[in-house]
Amino acid sequence: MLIIKNLNKTFFPGEVNEKKALCNINYHFFKGDFVTIIGGNGAGKSTLLNCIAGVYIPDTGSVLLDDEDITNIPEYKRAGKIARVFQDPLKGTAASMTLEENLVMALKRGQKRSLRKAIKEKEVKLFRERLAVLGLGLENRLKDKVGLLSGGQRQALTLLMATLQKPDLLLLDEHTAALDPQTANKVMQLTDWLVQEFKLTTLMVTHNLEQAIKYGNKIIMMDRGSIILDLNGKEKKEITVTKLMERFARCSGNSITNDRMLLSKWANVS
Repeated sequence: MLIIKNLNKTFFPGEVNEKKALCNINYHFFKGDFVTIIGGNGAGKSTLLNCIAGVYIPDTGSVLLDDEDITNIPEYKRAGKIARVFQDPLKGTAASMTLEENLVMALKRGQKRSLRKAIKEKEVKLFRERLAVLGLGLENRLKDKVGLLSGGQRQALTLLMATLQKPDLLLLDEHTAALDPQTANKVMQLTDWLVQEFKLTTLMVTHNLEQAIKYGNKIIMMDRGSIILDLNGKEKKEITVTKLMERFARCSGNSITNDRMLLSKWANVS
């Protein structure tokens, strides 16, 4: 359970380029929620995720995860509870290390680490089982360097690593944006399976309106640092891209002009 209370964040306060990134955000994410977060550039989507992850400390307000106030806890101390996958497939993995070495690091996320000579047999078995789910043949490439993988393979591996130790919260920051449509579709199917299989509380930032509608149980739309639309239940199930764009226009007073959001209407994610 994640609770955001009166969250505010301003960059460069008092300067000519002052930017109010978050404006009194309040939201209650229930355990098991899969929430897609949409909005144009500068809406505050990634800033919200960064405040939750501990990259930014909010100016005012609080972030509570499972009734613990984590507002001022450093990012590295949240690592045991919060997992994150970024847009860039190169982030989240070490290219010079093997797949099994990367997976061991993920398995020990949030724990005290010590040097040891060998990877345990039961760990190798677990890695093979989880990698087989990807359907990419990576279960037979445990000794390969991660740098040899394609962008899609690497992003799938990163997603698997993020969920290897079930996190209390999974943050996905446009994690399919850098992939071609076919690979993005594969990664999204994997994402949905992992979220449902392990009942992960998940927040996914996306510019792809089709993805936002197809996946998850709630849609949040942000504009100029505020949540302007919150869809769930029957309303979420019945929404279309066209209706979503119309709702945005009514709630914000502006039409969607962000090219990435407009183009995503025709993105092949089926």
